[in-house]
Amino acid sequence: MSDPDVLVVGAGPIGLTAAIELRRRGVDCRIVDPLLEPPRYAKAVGVQPRTLEVFEAMGVLRPILDAAIRMRGQIVYVNGAEQMRLELSLPPDVPFGFVGIPQYETERVLAERLRSLGTRVERGTRLTSFEQDHDGVTAVLTGPDGDETVRAQYLAGCDGAHSVVRKTLGLTFEGAAFTEQYMLGDVEVDWSQPHGWGIRSMHVTDGVTDDLLVCIPLPGRRRYRMSMLVPDELAAGTASADNVEHGFEGGRKPELHHIQAVLDRLSPEPVRASNLRWSSVFKINHRIVDSYGRGRVFVAGDAAHIHPPTGAQGMNTGIQDAHNLAWKLALAVAGVGAPGLTDTYDAERRPVGEEVVGRTVRSAREGIGAGETDPGYVIRREAQLLIRYADSPLVAGDDDGSSAAPGSRAPDARGLTRDAVSFPFRLFTLLGGERHTLVLYADRSVGPEELAHLEAVAAAAAAAAHGHLDTYLVASPEAAVDDTVLPLVRDRDGEFAQAYGMSGHSSVFVVRPDGYLGFRQGEPDADGVTTYLKSTFS
Repeated sequence: MSDPDVLVVGAGPIGLTAAIELRRRGVDCRIVDPLLEPPRYAKAVGVQPRTLEVFEAMGVLRPILDAAIRMRGQIVYVNGAEQMRLELSLPPDVPFGFVGIPQYETERVLAERLRSLGTRVERGTRLTSFEQDHDGVTAVLTGPDGDETVRAQYLAGCDGAHSVVRKTLGLTFEGAAFTEQYMLGDVEVDWSQPHGWGIRSMHVTDGVTDDLLVCIPLPGRRRYRMSMLVPDELAAGTASADNVEHGFEGGRKPELHHIQAVLDRLSPEPVRASNLRWSSVFKINHRIVDSYGRGRVFVAGDAAHIHPPTGAQGMNTGIQDAHNLAWKLALAVAGVGAPGLTDTYDAERRPVGEEVVGRTVRSAREGIGAGETDPGYVIRREAQLLIRYADSPLVAGDDDGSSAAPGSRAPDARGLTRDAVSFPFRLFTLLGGERHTLVLYADRSVGPEELAHLEAVAAAAAAAAHGHLDTYLVASPEAAVDDTVLPLVRDRDGEFAQAYGMSGHSSVFVVRPDGYLGFRQGEPDADGVTTYLKSTFS
């Protein structure tokens, strides 16, 4: 085996995402996992709209949707009576909704995509130890053929709640544990609840929830991943050595009659459970590291943050950790990343992790959106569409208060056209996610002199990014710019102008590989754009 540019430890959804994003950019990586076979249980089952946008860029959207079910909303019952019905509806500017898919199916799709890029997971291989210096990381791997010493430029720890990488790096993992224990079961039920809707049923005494049933729809007929409080006879044992009790416990597994007993108490209608595919007792901690990385070693996903599964935030947050980290590592490996570029991973993602940990703890106690008055805001937040990096050193430019502010998710826009394309398309189809994208806008008033200026801005930006930059000129239908040397896209329906708050006759945007707006300028000039790009490129 070779010494890779990046060693990825852990082959769950987070490690697979990191490896795919590195390989898409031509980075040589190895990915190892101690398990001989991937687990076959429905652990994380919810995929958020923002993650589907990431999956589209990664080239796995179609098989993910093929294996998923649309999640349409949640019905909340308290003491047998319906209290709330929250529909998971999003405005038309958001291309995807919420879906449910068993984690093993997500991992299958990601592993197949990674194999198509020429890399396979090295199973039965664990990270035993590592040391880092100024130039790289030396790791010892233990596999079927014994120990192997590997030298890599960087190491990404995606190895879960009991992360060897986190422990070896000496990161703290502060937080606490839920006293309650839960049991999970993947079952089918013969009820009449609406297709694609989640069910949350609680028994409340004197304002305190003392019994709970949460049912998340899965692909199949009336199939759900159910979670509920565990009976005393199944309660798991004492704390683990590192005091992080989070995830599945290996003791007694719930049987069908345990789940049926809870359904008898809390189901909104008489129901019979059947076809128990998998079950487990589950413990919950809420913890976060003091840093997402040190030197050339980083942690992502459960290795960096653990919390209640409420709202399906964990896997989605981890996937976006990996998505953020990988493009920065790729530029560093290529030798074109600015000094300190990889340090921005912690600066951008740890505040997100802190917010998610706090919010999911509250939601586990009170329910998603409890006490909030704007359902639309709650849904967009849970969809992870409102994450912003406004304080990041990789964000600059004009903030006009619109949805297209620097540091925010770049909005999509429909109704775009270009020569030789028969049908209108979306902006996101141009943002492939491998490189930065420079988007210049021109309205009807732009003439030959200003067009030449925009082309000069584009040339300066390409040089500053060492060629790691795609460029498009988006123009209003009436703009006389047909003779531009830039790839030309027409904003036929005006959705780009609306989504990006166009008020002047021209503007420039830099969209990062992770789909976030890094820079915005209302009066484009080469110095402004190149100064911004120097925060990312050497």
